Amino acid sequence: MIIEISSPTVRRKEMSAVLTAMVEDKIGPGERAENLIQTAKEWLRFEYCIAVRSPVIALHLALKLLGLPPRSGVAVSALSPAYYARVIGDLGLAPVFCDTAEAFSCPNAASVGAAVSANAETPARAAVLYHSLGFMPDMEGLSELGIPIIEDCSAAYMSGFGEKKAGSYGVFTILGLEERDMLTSGGGALLYASSRREASVLRNAAPLPAEYGLPDMNAAMALAQFRETEKNLQRRAKIAELYTQAALRQGRHRLFAKPDGFDYNNYAFPLVLETGVKEVIAYAKRKEIVVESAFAGTPAAAGLAPQNSCPAAVSQSLRTVLFPVYPRLGDAAAVRVAKLIQTLP
Repeated sequence: MIIEISSPTVRRKEMSAVLTAMVEDKIGPGERAENLIQTAKEWLRFEYCIAVRSPVIALHLALKLLGLPPRSGVAVSALSPAYYARVIGDLGLAPVFCDTAEAFSCPNAASVGAAVSANAETPARAAVLYHSLGFMPDMEGLSELGIPIIEDCSAAYMSGFGEKKAGSYGVFTILGLEERDMLTSGGGALLYASSRREASVLRNAAPLPAEYGLPDMNAAMALAQFRETEKNLQRRAKIAELYTQAALRQGRHRLFAKPDGFDYNNYAFPLVLETGVKEVIAYAKRKEIVVESAFAGTPAAAGLAPQNSCPAAVSQSLRTVLFPVYPRLGDAAAVRVAKLIQTLP
């Protein structure tokens, strides 16, 4: 039996919630979306939130609310989702690609600071910070750069530094609910503000047309997933520990480092390879396990981010692979993946 790289955490509770919404003919934006916002508030502690149909809408709205002058630079990681550059360009702004840290897949204060510098070709007046693979940089240092930051914690839900979780640092925060996000509703996103001042700005953007809103059918599934948070985090941690021990015994390929005091949600299990990506993917395929390149859908992988200014990100995009780590993965399958990691070429 083939072990897939990912699987949305959809169990009977999620399916039952969606079916109930369908039976009640509550599939468009409505009461369940409002219930989702109230439940999310308990976990995320924001002041105000809008539930929308996609992260693309959320990012477009967040950038519009910043009120940046035309052609302003917006700093984004070279390992951010590919749609970032398109949304930024559609708004008449310019993406400024930032390098990542050597040890893990996020920009740091130095790389974002270089984009903000007056010496930059297009100085950044804001940043959209994607917490790639669920990792986070030193957010306090980034907060001192003096520009508004939009956080995207779609992969980093419940990652953080102690009580300070991902999504609590930005002017606005996006929590995607797409198929491969930490929480999924089959599509959609929450756009929220943690402070009262930004909450007031976001509140002025509401109400949005119904076509922008998150359908109740999707909200029902997301509600069930919020309620299963602790169970799913524990399962991910158990699988990740098994893989970590296998990787340490194998010894050739590098684990991502974690900043001091960082609590990781185990969204993914990445390895930075000493050998070629294609060789490892082919080896895994022979074992009926799907392994994939970690950053195939990013500006760095697409050649949009300049290699001379983003060398770490480009290197990571060429050498990093992901292994299956999701709550529905059974014990026997996890052991098979661990044996694969331990015997990688």
